[in-house]
Amino acid sequence: MPVSRLTACGWKFFYKHMKKDTSFSDLKDLTRTELAAFLLADGKERYRADQIVRWLYRQRVNDIAAMTNLSRVCREWLETVAVVGQLSLAARETAVDGTEKLLWELDDGQGIESVLIPDGERLTLCISTQVGCRQGCRFCLTARQGFVRSLRVGEIVDQVVQAQNLLAESGRRITNIVFMGMGEPLDNLEAVVRAVEIMKYDDGLAFSSRRITVSTCGLVPQMAELGRRVEVSLAVSLNAADDGIRSRLMPVNRHWPLGELLAACRAWPLKPSRRITFEYILIAGLNDRPEDARRLVGLLAPLKCKVNLIPFNEAPELPCRTPAAATVNAFQERLLASGLMTIVRKSRGAEISAACGQLRGKVRIQETGDRSRDSGDIIQDSGNKLQETDFGR
Repeated sequence: MPVSRLTACGWKFFYKHMKKDTSFSDLKDLTRTELAAFLLADGKERYRADQIVRWLYRQRVNDIAAMTNLSRVCREWLETVAVVGQLSLAARETAVDGTEKLLWELDDGQGIESVLIPDGERLTLCISTQVGCRQGCRFCLTARQGFVRSLRVGEIVDQVVQAQNLLAESGRRITNIVFMGMGEPLDNLEAVVRAVEIMKYDDGLAFSSRRITVSTCGLVPQMAELGRRVEVSLAVSLNAADDGIRSRLMPVNRHWPLGELLAACRAWPLKPSRRITFEYILIAGLNDRPEDARRLVGLLAPLKCKVNLIPFNEAPELPCRTPAAATVNAFQERLLASGLMTIVRKSRGAEISAACGQLRGKVRIQETGDRSRDSGDIIQDSGNKLQETDFGR
């Protein structure tokens, strides 16, 4: 894309991250077009942007001096104005099923988590977009952390880069990316769109649109913008087929109820061979009854979609409970009998707190002095905490 076609929104983002104080800029925060604008602004050649992209994402170097096909003058200049950001691996845990949880420390001491999920020839990386989350979903440990901040583009993309570096010795490669880690991706839409663009560069990480899935709890206006701006697969965290139950579970439903959410799904620019994925966490006594299955069929039957049923992953901090296996199977059978493609998603990495809804990382709290604590100890809830009686127990 020519530099002249950088959107107004793009320029706003570019200057926000490139023109502040005298701080160094992280090259991974910039798309190819923004890199070119950065270089041209100092009289450097535009094609250097392509070379930098290949060094960052194909060769995955972390040192400007290692970019040897850049001229010496260009490298020396870059070292005075930019850095190659790199997440620091703070912890790595492996579950018995091969799932790996990666805890990354950010430059400001905050922490985020990514999860590697092997499944035959497929290796999916689940990545985070925020430290914490402000959506307040009652079944999610990340929500108990509250919201700390959104990630920069480079912090999102570098989860992929550094995870692939960790896999290099084993010869394994990441095949799929899902934006289903900590945070609500569409609450950090600008950074997510740019991160997806970078991940799709053929001369870089080279992920196709089919291999990238962005999940949302249902931020309806941002769903429309995401569909206009980038091609990805869409996953919607649904979890109830009734506005009353969904509003109790997910405060976002009070702003954009099911009618508006399903209208946004119908308007999603879906390719002929693709389906929207609806994630449905089954919680004992709340949304796992036969009438819940019937309502769900009524909602989703008109859509080209598939349903992922996820038995709730229990945690001591949460009042929800996992349904019996027979209940899960009966729920699936009712959906299948009505023609809905339905899969029961196995819990992966539960013993290392890497399963769906269990990510929470570590955060460093700045007070009179630095100290670290488990982010699960932080609760930022504007009201209406769910009691155990809300789950029919």
